[in-house]
Amino acid sequence: MKTAASGSISSSKKGGGGKLAEFVLYFKQHWQLYALFILPAFVLTIIFRYIPMGGVLIAFEEYNPIRGIFGSEWVGFAHFRRFLSSPDFMRYLMNTLKLSFFGLLWGFPAPILLAFLLNRILSTKIKQKIQLILYMPNFISVIVLCGIVRILLSPTGLINILLGANWNFMTMPQAFRTIYIASGIWQGAGWASIIYTAALSNASKDLKEAAVIDGANIVQQIKAVEWPAIKDTVLIQFIMSVGNIMSVGFEKAYALQTDLNLATSEIISTYVYKVGLLDGNYGFSTAVGLFNTVINVVLLIAMNQIVKKMNDGKGMY
Repeated sequence: MKTAASGSISSSKKGGGGKLAEFVLYFKQHWQLYALFILPAFVLTIIFRYIPMGGVLIAFEEYNPIRGIFGSEWVGFAHFRRFLSSPDFMRYLMNTLKLSFFGLLWGFPAPILLAFLLNRILSTKIKQKIQLILYMPNFISVIVLCGIVRILLSPTGLINILLGANWNFMTMPQAFRTIYIASGIWQGAGWASIIYTAALSNASKDLKEAAVIDGANIVQQIKAVEWPAIKDTVLIQFIMSVGNIMSVGFEKAYALQTDLNLATSEIISTYVYKVGLLDGNYGFSTAVGLFNTVINVVLLIAMNQIVKKMNDGKGMY
């Protein structure tokens, strides 16, 4: 028996080693084929992902487009000190954080709730039609969306007609965040629910049927059967969302911005655009953008560590 067992183990090891040896031999004989497919992707990644990182040097220079990156005057951390000591720094930072935080607070649960609701629909045809309606806003351009929002919220728009008023919501600083977040949820919640709907397909139908037979209500079914199926997905998405908390969409914020709502609509990304491209201060705007990125990276790492401690060591990495 021992001889037979040891023979089977050794044969399995030989089989595994044989497959590896066959692969190595095949790779040596056909390495040109692998190079043909891998090399273009590798070159494009280097050109468009890694080489542009050298532009970060502009943040430490008084950049002059004529002299170039290596010919411009080196100023070190002067741009960072200028931004951090600016009287408007805290306003831009708080506007960005508030917009991101409240957007995360209200926008992150929306696709999860939609996925749970869609999962309750038994008819496949009805479910597909509802999903089509929910996904459609995602394909609307951000600029077109902002135009629709401006029309709806104008003094003669549909919202004022329904309210019997003539308020110009786009000039109210206190209304900007609500408009920005609500329009973002309407546009993106349906599309974002796809990943959670796919994860819910892994939930055990037998357990769900058993929970129904035991008299579990909808909330209890979600808690016991459906939530465990999407828990890891939700955590990963949450970590990534927190890691992008400083990356508020520039296009939408700028398109919804007016001279009268600047108190709440002027965020770091719009400030970078105005200082960098409109005023031509490339070094300073790059420094502000780099500051934004560093904060995102720190938040991403910190949130991942927090989630790992709360989730038995499971995180994004």
